[in-house]
Amino acid sequence: MNKRRFLLIKFRTMADGAEKGQATLETLNEADGPVFKIKNDPRVTNIGRFLRRYSLDELPQLFNVLKGEMSLVGPRPLPVRDIERIDLQWHKRRLSMKPGLTCFWQVSGRSDVSFDHWVRMDLQYIDNWSLPLDLKILLKTIPAVLRGSGAY
Repeated sequence: MNKRRFLLIKFRTMADGAEKGQATLETLNEADGPVFKIKNDPRVTNIGRFLRRYSLDELPQLFNVLKGEMSLVGPRPLPVRDIERIDLQWHKRRLSMKPGLTCFWQVSGRSDVSFDHWVRMDLQYIDNWSLPLDLKILLKTIPAVLRGSGAY
């Protein structure tokens, strides 16, 4: 929230040293905007692919929620590399709310959604936040995670 850094807790899904190898893969980036995503990222381990497909790699983020660094629902946190590349002011507004474990993006196609659409969904959530909306997103998260669509 407001560019405050925190240690995001996740299960490791990539081979050792994967962060150093990202620069060599930048030309393979399949995502638009400031984010980095490769559908068949060669740095991801076999077990990592399974964990990512069903969002199991994100379960440790419940500790981030308990520590007050995240909420259950809110815009998904981005790595520092991606935050630093956000250059449009309206994209930066997604940082005005505490990040969450799940969001509209998570239940609406995940990596199959353009970054602009992703941000629009985050802003829609921010502008219309309510407890019933959080409950609706939480309930939609379960089938979305079980389907595993758009996860990589």
